[in-house]
This record gives sequence, C-alpha cells and structure tokens, in this order.
Amino acid sequence: MSNNFVAPRSFAQAIPTHTSGMRIGLLGGSFNPPHQAHRAISQFALKRLQLDRVWWLVTPGNPLKENGTLHELGRRMQAAREIADDPRIEVSCLESVIRTRYTIDTINALRRRLSGLRFVWIMGADNLAQFHRWQHWQRIAGQVPIAVIDRPPQSFRALASPAAQALKRYRVPENEAALLADRAAPAWVFLTGMKLNLSSTGLRNPDGSWKGTK
Repeated sequence: MSNNFVAPRSFAQAIPTHTSGMRIGLLGGSFNPPHQAHRAISQFALKRLQLDRVWWLVTPGNPLKENGTLHELGRRMQAAREIADDPRIEVSCLESVIRTRYTIDTINALRRRLSGLRFVWIMGADNLAQFHRWQHWQRIAGQVPIAVIDRPPQSFRALASPAAQALKRYRVPENEAALLADRAAPAWVFLTGMKLNLSSTGLRNPDGSWKGTK
C-alpha cells in the first residue's frame, strides 16, 4: 500500500469539500483497519437518511479502547480512502488537527465553523450500547441528530442501554429517517435492514497487525 498521506495543518485543510446546505453524515472511528462494513454502513446511511456525503473521521485514538495496537494515522487514512471508493464518502483526520479524541469536541468545532451544514452522527448499535460511557454523551445528543445502524445480535442490548432509555422520547420512527438531518437535536433513529456484520477487531491478527499484512 502506498502512503502518500500529507497531514493537514489547519481546520480548513482537514475538512472535505462541501457547499452550504449539504446533509453530512459523520462516522467516527479508529478505522484500524477500515473494512467493507464501514463502506456498507456509509452507503446504507446515504440512502436511508438522504445524505449528500458521509465523512469518515479517523481518530488519533479511542479513549474507550486500548490503543497499543493502533496503526499510524497516515496508514489508516490511506487505507480508509482505498476502502471507501465512493465519491460521496470522504476521509478526514480532523480530530488530530484540532487535537482531540473526544466526539463532543469534534462536533462543537464542526458546528461552530460550518454552521451552514446539517450534520448527522452515525454509529453502530454496539456503540449505542456503551454511549453512556462517552465523554459528555448527553451534550452530543443535544448537538446533532444521531442515526444508529442495527448490528445484530447487538439490537436488544443497544435499545436497553442507559443512553437509549434516557433518550427514548426523542426516538424518530424509522419511516421518517430521511427527515432526520432536518430535525433539531435531540433526535435519533434506529435503522434496521443492514446485514453485513464485520468488525475491525475480527480483521486484526493477535499481534495487532492487519490480516493479509505483516
């Protein structure tokens, strides 16, 4: 894999091309490694939420995960671009530029600097199950609508989680998913029908290297 990644030095350089009024899905993660499920989830969200773009926010490190096996950011960025392979999916290392690992900081920066865009945070059901452990999770829910992609067998655990119960009254019917980007937060939808079930953990060797690589 060639690595022609050049780290951006400013917020503007780290942000994908956009125009005012765009509906942007935000998919955060370590992408260690990126895989076809990331792409499938993004394309599923583009269709069901009627989004213009999905931005992959490749984190410098996940505060809730052990980062000892995390590959270098440039390598993950390059791999993510190769996996995305869709002009509607853009890859960004914004969190390394603004020097944060926390979603709330990322969302605050995006909303402050790009007020003309309509953002939706995208997460898998496994993330909803532990959302109550995220830094300032209530504030995240109050800042942007959230789309949760069902990942069986996580469904029951996710919907019974502390965050899902706390936000229960803000849940939007699935048949109104296309309007989520236009709703004021808090608002969230649980999207079913996504069949592909891969994880980055399953694509790593015991030593942390990516399968198929040394």
